[in-house]
Amino acid sequence: MTYLVTMLRYEIVDVFTGRAYSGNPLAVVYGAENLTAKQMQQIAAEFNLSETSFVLPPSTDEADYRARIFTPVKELPYAGHPSVGTAVMLAAHGDIPTGQVVQECDAGLLSITVDGEFATLTGAEPTLGDGLDPAPLLAAVGLESHDLAGVPRRAGTGLEFTYLPVRDDAVARARSHPRDDVPMVYLFSWDYDRSHVHARLFAPGVGVPEDPATGSAALGLGVYLVAEGQLAADGESSYYVEQGGEMGRPSQLECTVRAEAGKAMSVTVRGQVLKVARGELVALP
Repeated sequence: MTYLVTMLRYEIVDVFTGRAYSGNPLAVVYGAENLTAKQMQQIAAEFNLSETSFVLPPSTDEADYRARIFTPVKELPYAGHPSVGTAVMLAAHGDIPTGQVVQECDAGLLSITVDGEFATLTGAEPTLGDGLDPAPLLAAVGLESHDLAGVPRRAGTGLEFTYLPVRDDAVARARSHPRDDVPMVYLFSWDYDRSHVHARLFAPGVGVPEDPATGSAALGLGVYLVAEGQLAADGESSYYVEQGGEMGRPSQLECTVRAEAGKAMSVTVRGQVLKVARGELVALP
């Protein structure tokens, strides 16, 4: 097999954490404009992280850069921790300014505000689905009907997730039992008094057995919480998500949602990014 001569620079960063080797690891690959989608997918499979972000020039003057995001098995329209991590690293290298920037991705143009090691991502247009049958969702995470704490629904901000509200003690007890009809499920407990979420994401259908921090799911959760009356129907509310503790990679996601008449209008997620490694790789032909 013949390899391309060009070496690609990459960095590994931990996202949604203030401590290295926790949070959600991300590979950021620079100078990816000459890669095909197949090559990007092969590189993402090689890293075998929940996501790998490939940086390209934007195709529109409205964006500062373009990112393509891959799990080990498929491309995503966008994702939270790759968007936050990529923006912070590009700003650290001087490739984009600090402050508000625009990332182009398959979900459209997303606003990100970069402040040092932190970035705040605003999700795309909120979407909300009807209630779902909890039985297959509970079976997919090894829980029973008495663990259920609300109505499961799909929601998102450019990337939809299935939300399964459960009792707090059930979150730690959950175990993934992959099913063809449940490619991913975001289970969580909600503390109304503290606006605090304890969450886990199992996504075997996209090659991610469990994700330590899921920014795009935290965004969609705001849509869900407003619809279920757990956050204010009008104005801006804040909520805080903890995820990844069961994996030994604790993560912290700070979120806000702005609502009007009981409907989420925009959602943000903020987190810290730490660089832990860098290197070079070759692209496959």
